[in-house]
Amino acid sequence: MSKFLPDVEQIMRYSRSLIVLCLFCLVLAWSLPAQAATRVNPQLEEQVLEIIRKHPEVIIESVQAYQQQKEQKLDKVRQGFLEDLKTNPQAVIADSPTIGSNESKTILVEFSDFQCPYCAEAHQTLKKLLAKHQKDIKFVYKHYPLTPIHAEAMPAAKAAWAAQQQDKFWEYQDELFTNQDKLGESLYVNIAKKLNLNLAKFNQDREIANTAIEKDIQLAQKLGLSGTPSFIISSEKVSGAVQISDLENILANAK
Repeated sequence: MSKFLPDVEQIMRYSRSLIVLCLFCLVLAWSLPAQAATRVNPQLEEQVLEIIRKHPEVIIESVQAYQQQKEQKLDKVRQGFLEDLKTNPQAVIADSPTIGSNESKTILVEFSDFQCPYCAEAHQTLKKLLAKHQKDIKFVYKHYPLTPIHAEAMPAAKAAWAAQQQDKFWEYQDELFTNQDKLGESLYVNIAKKLNLNLAKFNQDREIANTAIEKDIQLAQKLGLSGTPSFIISSEKVSGAVQISDLENILANAK
């Protein structure tokens, strides 16, 4: 054992968080330029590494505890969202486009991306379900463009938001999903023309769409949604995240 290594029992009296903090400081120092790394106390480095080698469970338990706390916090956020969806749905819906029955106690929220192929598939299924259950559900669309992997997701979302300002969101989003392989500026303008939108207003509204779309993105991230499409439903019989394959049974039972 190194002559610099103090008694393990004495060190282990310190909290696990202190050990993790020391490890973090070491990693941070190692990632800095060479001149900064030389400031690391060799004795401290040896002590921490020796503890990690002999007691890896300390780090593992700390990471697991952190993950558990993160999940608990996320569950609390999701429960709060569902409660708001039940007791104050308009606060959740805000200015998002909706379709279906305003009297229905069943609310379905979708977070979607116009360039996502799975969203395009879900769109076709949703059209059939909503046509069949239009009196049983209120459907809410939330934007969740996955910009790191879909270059046209945000421009398409902006175009759809601009169309919404002229009460043409649902027609516009249907065209976007139908022509998903042609997403681009020419398509956005051509759809606007096809729907007889005021082009000057359409282009102006696209420029100011970021704020509204970012709110949807932040909500999706706050809820821990990792992909699209993501569905959250609230009704008298079921509440929470659902798969589109389950919606038919849920809506049928919600009548």
